[in-house]
Amino acid sequence: MKSIYSILLVQFLFVVSSFAKDFDFFYFVQQWPGSYCDSKQSCCYPSTGKPEADFGIHGLWPNYNDGSYPSQCDPTRPFDQSQVSELLRRMQTEWPTLACPSGDGMKFWSHEWEKHGTCSSLDQHSYFQITLDLKNQVNLLQALATAGIEPNGQSYSLKSIKDGIKEGVGYTPYVECNVDTSGNSQLYQIYLCVDRSASTLIECPIFPHGKCGSEIEFPIF
Repeated sequence: MKSIYSILLVQFLFVVSSFAKDFDFFYFVQQWPGSYCDSKQSCCYPSTGKPEADFGIHGLWPNYNDGSYPSQCDPTRPFDQSQVSELLRRMQTEWPTLACPSGDGMKFWSHEWEKHGTCSSLDQHSYFQITLDLKNQVNLLQALATAGIEPNGQSYSLKSIKDGIKEGVGYTPYVECNVDTSGNSQLYQIYLCVDRSASTLIECPIFPHGKCGSEIEFPIF
């Protein structure tokens, strides 16, 4: 005879699993490493070496149209490195960790999978494969360069950054800023939105909260 605890656990996992599939869109988030490192928290290069001077993936996050999001949806599916072994070289290049102390990325990817990926209705390999493919589809650095915006430590208008990305990618971005060690606003993360199938970019139903200055730095990395 099953204990009441076991029955409740099964019911809880069923509810969480069902809840995980009930989301409206994804945020696809890329991060500029120069801005991560040029802050009070600083950064540590991964054990595989300094990342390229390019936007790196932060994550693919299921979200609701009201601004909330599901999280940690299935504790029975922890990160399993063996399921992404063929993707590891790409992940090291395109989805690098900058957290301290230096690591190989496993802790970062495990966090992204367990917090967000388990809510995505995707299996683990598909979650990482699809996110990497989105990175190849969305070349932010090229879009900004075409608009005359370079990571050279200069300041650019927030409008020109948004317009440059929209012109190059085709969709309106959300720009997140952080501050450097002198307190100046700088280009930190770019959010774009993807449909529930994780296959098609869409206009964002809602943007995160937060504001940048009208002029923001694009630091060197």
